[in-house]
Amino acid sequence: MLLILLVVFLAVFASFMLMMAAARGRLTSPETIRATLDSVLSKTPLPASESVVDLRKNVALSAIPFMDRLLSRIRASTELRRTLEQADLRWTPGRVIFTGVAAWLGTVYAIQLNTGTLALPALLSLPAAAAPFLYVLKKRQRRFNQFQEKLPDAIDLMVSALRAGNSTMGALGIMAADAPEPIRREFRICFDEQSYGVDLRAAMLNLVNRVPLPDVRIITIAILIQKESGGNLAEVLEKTANVIRDRFRLRDQVRVHSAQGRLTGWILSIMPSALAALLFLIDPKYMTVLFTRPVGQKLIAIGAIMNVLGLLVIRKIIRIKV
Repeated sequence: MLLILLVVFLAVFASFMLMMAAARGRLTSPETIRATLDSVLSKTPLPASESVVDLRKNVALSAIPFMDRLLSRIRASTELRRTLEQADLRWTPGRVIFTGVAAWLGTVYAIQLNTGTLALPALLSLPAAAAPFLYVLKKRQRRFNQFQEKLPDAIDLMVSALRAGNSTMGALGIMAADAPEPIRREFRICFDEQSYGVDLRAAMLNLVNRVPLPDVRIITIAILIQKESGGNLAEVLEKTANVIRDRFRLRDQVRVHSAQGRLTGWILSIMPSALAALLFLIDPKYMTVLFTRPVGQKLIAIGAIMNVLGLLVIRKIIRIKV
């Protein structure tokens, strides 16, 4: 009888130990620990499928050490690196400068073979040298336009999060997780900087430096004022979203009314070069006189300068800031 009781006791004790071990395994699982930390820190978890945002600053100006040291002494190279970051291009300033110089030399060589001169091809090849820089500026402007177009919907998302009872950082976390690109990336960087110990004011100012748009400045000022002195942040952001939508509507109307002026400017600026290229293809000897004689070279230089000035004047007239 004593032996039976001992066996029953050992069986119950073993079952109890197995149940405790299983419960301890469930309580200390990585998912449970992560959920507990998120609830304690009051952080909005980001989707696991999102790519990790690298917060480290890439200070390399060129992959070539000598060129990197040379560009580090030039202040314009730092501004170019910031422009590349704003355009979301994984290029270095040295790569852009090298591409521009290579395009300029190649165009100079191609024109010099047909004209036999060097001064005029060096002047006519300047647009080829500026092409990489213009591409970077175009990409930057396109990204900013996408940011502005999608910003009202992202603000509405933040307003809904605030009215649902989330804190300011919780609403920023929701924007960092659910807002459309490129807004999601920028606000996620801001959210991660604040989560890793950066002050909220510094994180918001870094956001303004990365996206120097008036609407982003308004949002930043509203959040910082609400952080310091309180206030109805949801109402301010809702009115900001309405103002942005009204400005977009007015901008589209202005673009419709100024479409004829823009088309006129492009036609007048492209027509001289296109006509000269067509005449050169038809009869090269007829156009070579302009490139070989000093008077022709002066006329081409004066015509190019007047063409550029006319394009700038037309652009100034039709460009209305809204």
